[in-house]
Amino acid sequence: MTRGRPIAFSPEQAASAAMRVFWQHGFEAASTRDLLEAMAISRSSLYQAFGNKEQLFLESLRRYREALLARLERRLEVAPSAMAFLEALFGDTAGEAGSERATLGCLIFNSATELGQRGDLPAEQARQSLAAITAFFLRAVRQAQAEGDIAPERDAEALAGYLTMGMAGLRTLLKSGADAHQAHQAVDLLLETLKAGRPGQ
Repeated sequence: MTRGRPIAFSPEQAASAAMRVFWQHGFEAASTRDLLEAMAISRSSLYQAFGNKEQLFLESLRRYREALLARLERRLEVAPSAMAFLEALFGDTAGEAGSERATLGCLIFNSATELGQRGDLPAEQARQSLAAITAFFLRAVRQAQAEGDIAPERDAEALAGYLTMGMAGLRTLLKSGADAHQAHQAVDLLLETLKAGRPGQ
C-alpha cells in the first residue's frame, strides 16, 4: 500500500493557527482558504493531517477546551479559596474590556451561540464543551460551600449553571464593546448573588 508523503510542517502550529481562525470568524464563516492561509499549508496537507473542515474545527474546539480547563484548574489549585478564585476569574475577565482578547470572546460560547440546536457533531461538541465548563464551576461551588463562603443549603448545580451563564453573558458584553465600569458592575452583582445567604450576609 502506498503511503502518503510525510508531513513537512508542524501539525501543532497549524492546529493553533486554525483555532485562531475559527475563534475570529466562527465555524461557518471560516473558509477553507482562510484556514489554509493561516496554517501555511496546502489543501492536500490539510486533508492528510486533519481531514475536512469539520474535523479541523472539532480538533480546534477540543484543544481550546482542554487548554482552558487546564488553566482554570491551575488557578483554582493555587487560589487561597474557591471564592477568591471566582472573584479573581470574573474580575480579571471584566478587566479585559476594550482589549483584543475581549473582541474575540470565547470560542466555546461563540460556537454554542452560532451552532445553536443543530444536530450535527460540531453543535454537539459545543454543547459538551459548555457542559465541561459547568462541571468545573460545580467543583468550585462545592469547594466554596465546604469552605463556608457559599451557604451549604444552596443548590450547587444551579449555581454552577448560573456561573456559566454569567461568564457567557460577560463575554458577550465585552465582545459587544462594554467598558470596564459596566463589566465590573455586572461582576459585582453576580458575585453578590453567589454569596447571598451565607453567614453574615
